[in-house]
Amino acid sequence: MKITLLNGPTFDYQAYSGLPLKVVVSARAKRMSLRIDEKSRRPVFTLPRRCSTAKAKAFLDMHHDWIVNMLGRLPPAQRFTDGAEFAFFGAKCRLQHSPQIKGSGFVDHILHISGDTAFIHRRTIDFLKKQTLEHLSALTLSVAAQLRAKVTGISIKDTRSRWGSCSTSGRICYNWRICMAPIEVINYLVCHEVSHLKHPNHSADFWACVQNLCPDYVQQRAWLKKHGKTLYQYI
Repeated sequence: MKITLLNGPTFDYQAYSGLPLKVVVSARAKRMSLRIDEKSRRPVFTLPRRCSTAKAKAFLDMHHDWIVNMLGRLPPAQRFTDGAEFAFFGAKCRLQHSPQIKGSGFVDHILHISGDTAFIHRRTIDFLKKQTLEHLSALTLSVAAQLRAKVTGISIKDTRSRWGSCSTSGRICYNWRICMAPIEVINYLVCHEVSHLKHPNHSADFWACVQNLCPDYVQQRAWLKKHGKTLYQYI
């Protein structure tokens, strides 16, 4: 990616660093920063618009080893294939390619995926997204009823930085990958987002509401922070 910064020529960051950088030049950024996008498995380098090429190079030189180390910590990327094992709402499941059946679905803890072999990965993700929406919708409405709060809509996405969100209008969105977390973590996330229906902030009242709904939320929140990246193993 070639970008021209202040007082500097056009600069190809990927060629310079030897890493698959995603470069973001932001008018709102006050300083340079780096993070690892666990979904795309790429380092994201954010720079202010008024940043010299020399400073950008120096920053990359200083953090090159950190980037390599963090990329090395990512779990190996996998695709859903016949025989793959995964967790779904707390249950250990196995995928079985069953091209002879019509449609896909669970039988006990075996997920049968129909269709051509080349489309197993995509069909598995589509099926899990659909099932996740159904499960989370039921759970969200149940928890919201405890608070007598109104949910105006529920959806799922494959977000990069959030496990869930709640709009001021009452719409709740979840990252579908949360379905592969322990059930206690899933419950915590739902309680967290539903609590925002009453408290659209992270005030003391908000956390008190979360604790009332999910007494062990501290442990579950810690699990998500520590192990959340493992839920991106299937890409």
